[in-house]
Amino acid sequence: MKDTVSVSGYRFIPYKMHDLIEMCIQESKLGAQHDQFRQLFTILVSVFHFEFHEKLSALKKAYAPFDPDADTRSVPGLQQATPDRFIQTLQQLLEKANYEQITESDLNHALTQHSLFKVQLKVDFSDFSEVLLFCRGQSTKREQVKQWLGLRSKTIDFLNYERVVVYLRTKADFDPEKSGWTDGKPDAMLLRLFQNVPRSDIEMLFPNTHVQMRTIDKLLIGIPAVISGGIVLTTKLGATLLLLGSLIGFWIGLSAEPVELNKASMTVLFAGVGALAGYLWKQFNSFKNRKLRFMQMLTKNLYFKNLDNNAGVFHRLVDDAEEEEGKEALLAYYILLTSGAALTQAELDARVEDWMLSKWDCVINFEIDDALHKLLRFGLVYDDQGCFRAVSIDEAVSRLDQRWDAYFSPSV
Repeated sequence: MKDTVSVSGYRFIPYKMHDLIEMCIQESKLGAQHDQFRQLFTILVSVFHFEFHEKLSALKKAYAPFDPDADTRSVPGLQQATPDRFIQTLQQLLEKANYEQITESDLNHALTQHSLFKVQLKVDFSDFSEVLLFCRGQSTKREQVKQWLGLRSKTIDFLNYERVVVYLRTKADFDPEKSGWTDGKPDAMLLRLFQNVPRSDIEMLFPNTHVQMRTIDKLLIGIPAVISGGIVLTTKLGATLLLLGSLIGFWIGLSAEPVELNKASMTVLFAGVGALAGYLWKQFNSFKNRKLRFMQMLTKNLYFKNLDNNAGVFHRLVDDAEEEEGKEALLAYYILLTSGAALTQAELDARVEDWMLSKWDCVINFEIDDALHKLLRFGLVYDDQGCFRAVSIDEAVSRLDQRWDAYFSPSV
């Protein structure tokens, strides 16, 4: 059982754009202009889509020389993008999509926490020259985990990332055979997008993660092995050990009585050695099968958590960025439009956050600077001596329509 306990106040707005439009209309403060309001933000989303297409093209061009999945050829002599340029463009897109960077201290803290999947994971960071992680939609969740072979359960709270973007770059001298990660390539950039990742299990997102046995797992194998090993020694290996002891004692001079190696004694000797070999093989398989079950558990969880890889991540991030830009502009414009008075930047910020909390029980840290910047750039609000007012819906539609037409007008 898994429940969401609380959602942290981050910039991400956890509603779809069309749902936010209907949420505003439900308040009945727009009079008879419902259709015009929908039309306004249909045009605004189209404007954002047009502008972000250029960012998508820049990302694809910058990533092309480092794409491990590329199936196209490079043209000799053409200037290629640098890794720094790609990282800069990617971070700008993630910023627009309201992702937060997972700091090195947060990552180190996550690596020291116990896994919810009851496995011990280890990542070899020496394979990478760059490691960057970004998250969006952090929340505290609650889950019941089984203990004592399923005889009892314990309720735990943990920090969960709704979305995680992983950027990795392998070293130029990366050796796939030496690292055991045979699919890796030297100086390659890897991008992964995941969903619903507990912070304590962030290691599973790396491609070179190794599953290790926990102490409890070693005990579960080791204790029965010691007990059964004692039984084997006292029952099946007793005669063999006695025979070997007699032979060694005669060879080193502790016993003067020679040991006759007849057919019966050889049968005892080989039977004991065979029993010992079979026992050791059984314990080895027990260890290997338990580790295999852990790997299957890890693979199964990653199957449902992975959303996209490498260049495909760009398209999702661009779509997310378009949504977030539109949602920020929508909330700021709607609150200004229905406020009945001009608002300062601080007042507008507080009213948006209060509207989301009081009406929809949603805690956000509204990005007021970016929202006002967009509305001012499009002429949907104006600055009245430090206070801001929204233009009418009809005027806003007209201004966005002119901007849209200007995109396709030939420059003079």
